[in-house]
Amino acid sequence: MASTPAPLLHEQAYIDGQWTSAASGRTFPVKDPANDALIGRVPDMDAADVTRAIEAAHAAFPAWSTALAADRAAILKRWHAAVTAHGRELAEIMTRECGKPLAESIGEVRYGASFIDWSAEQARRVNGEIIPTDQRSRRLLVLRQPVGVVAAITPWNFPLSMITRKVSPALAAGCTVVLKPAELTPFTALALAQLAEEAGLPAGVLNLVTTTDAKRVGGVMSTHPLVRKVTFTGSTAVGKLLMAQAAGTVKKISLELGGNAPFLVFDDADIDAAVEGAIASKFRNSGQTCVCANRVLVQEGIAEAFIPRFTAAVERLKVAPGLEEGAQVGPMIDDKGVAKVMRLLQDAIAHGAQVATGGKAHALGGRFIEPTVLTGVTQAMACTREEIFGPVAPVQTFRTEAEGIALANDTVFGLAAYFYARDSARIWRVGEALEYGMVGINTGLISTAVAPFGGVKESGIGREGSTHALEEFTEMKYLSLAGLG
Repeated sequence: MASTPAPLLHEQAYIDGQWTSAASGRTFPVKDPANDALIGRVPDMDAADVTRAIEAAHAAFPAWSTALAADRAAILKRWHAAVTAHGRELAEIMTRECGKPLAESIGEVRYGASFIDWSAEQARRVNGEIIPTDQRSRRLLVLRQPVGVVAAITPWNFPLSMITRKVSPALAAGCTVVLKPAELTPFTALALAQLAEEAGLPAGVLNLVTTTDAKRVGGVMSTHPLVRKVTFTGSTAVGKLLMAQAAGTVKKISLELGGNAPFLVFDDADIDAAVEGAIASKFRNSGQTCVCANRVLVQEGIAEAFIPRFTAAVERLKVAPGLEEGAQVGPMIDDKGVAKVMRLLQDAIAHGAQVATGGKAHALGGRFIEPTVLTGVTQAMACTREEIFGPVAPVQTFRTEAEGIALANDTVFGLAAYFYARDSARIWRVGEALEYGMVGINTGLISTAVAPFGGVKESGIGREGSTHALEEFTEMKYLSLAGLG
């Protein structure tokens, strides 16, 4: 097994430019989900620790928010260069923490670094407005100013890119940040903090707290009066709680929550391309992504051609620990995730679904599950309503385009959707009819730093990435300048 270079493996949190332990002295272990090997221990921080971090961010805000945009951009550019240079080390840490195949982790480093680079360039483009006046004696102006201290809470499934996608635009806009990474994957976040420090980020601008008490620490982050913005990626249930807590002080909020992504294959689709896209979308990170295909909806006229090819492609996937050569599907993150997948599998089979391939624990044991295809799936099965978050692809058929759209939209979620078709009129009709914040057409991979990422309905509020990213971390201020004539 490849080893993780020691210099980037920190076992302390990072507050006000200092590597620090929890005030209580408590720590907690972080283990490799593939084999339960201990990676290291990090501070188990509490409300007092996160309050100290918020106060440090507040103290650093005046200087950082008034720094020249070019100076903030230069630091971000150096951070991007450092992340890129240490890409292999970061990827190995990531794979050991969350179990994803090393090739995917290397790809995530590149993807995550692209947000830092993009945000550095956008730092110079936080523009205001001059409004044509309604009176000769005054002038009307609009400024965009950084909102203040940002509380960022990130998930375990993309432990690098979910951080850079939030933190880099916040920093570029002139905000300071308190970051709480997932307790399962803190080491990737700590490595990023070290590289940011080496890039010249001033003390207090980025603070990182690690904890097992996410509810209490998150409660402080979402209610503290010095925090002016909360940005969160995670479950819809937790997002709703944070939203309610943030309402007490009327904070700005961005939420990227759960999904139930449909993957529609229409009868005019390129079948081989659709199979390739479905594999990429469904089984990336062992199906543990918020935008992965949760339901594969296939038009009846093409089902007999698509399902066998899709099943054969799934059977060819290599299940292995993430650091093993050629690994394509790694372990589930924890036992809770395994239990959920097995519950949904058993429910589907009990309601009449057939297992085309997989359907049980993998021979490797532990948290490995066989990549699975279910056929004969109906709306009565829980897997069509709940986010599976595992390597199970339920396949459901539909008769008409209208029925396919109705099935796709029959959910409270609206993060991502995908469909394959070649008829140009259908592409426009379906693309506009799907009730989702993002739609992939003839592709299973949609994320990029240059496009807005986010959902509708119960999948969230706000957008990350694109030219709109920095807007989420600014306030609009109107200036009315009178006495000019």
